[in-house]
Amino acid sequence: MYQLINPQIIFQYFGDDDEEMLREMIQIILDTNFNDLKHLEQYYVSGDLAMVKKKCHKSKPSMSYVGAMKTRKLLEEIEADLENSHPKYLELLKDLDILDAELNSFLKNL
Repeated sequence: MYQLINPQIIFQYFGDDDEEMLREMIQIILDTNFNDLKHLEQYYVSGDLAMVKKKCHKSKPSMSYVGAMKTRKLLEEIEADLENSHPKYLELLKDLDILDAELNSFLKNL
């Protein structure tokens, strides 16, 4: 049903007994981590690869929480080779669009 997220893992991390808390946690991930990652281009342009690394590193746990292990691996690859990571970042942007749609669909179907 989902390409990147895994509802079982979401419920494992956040539980299935408090729907409001689950919604809040996913919304925080969407509003903070996803927003940060979608705006990394400015750091590539300015050459601030340390900030790219920091934002990617900070977002890795969130990808685990929603079961997006492919995307987490992409973040790890960006961190491991910052100087050559821009093509991977473009892949990441595609994943983020899919993740955004999937998480919003998941929330709608709770």
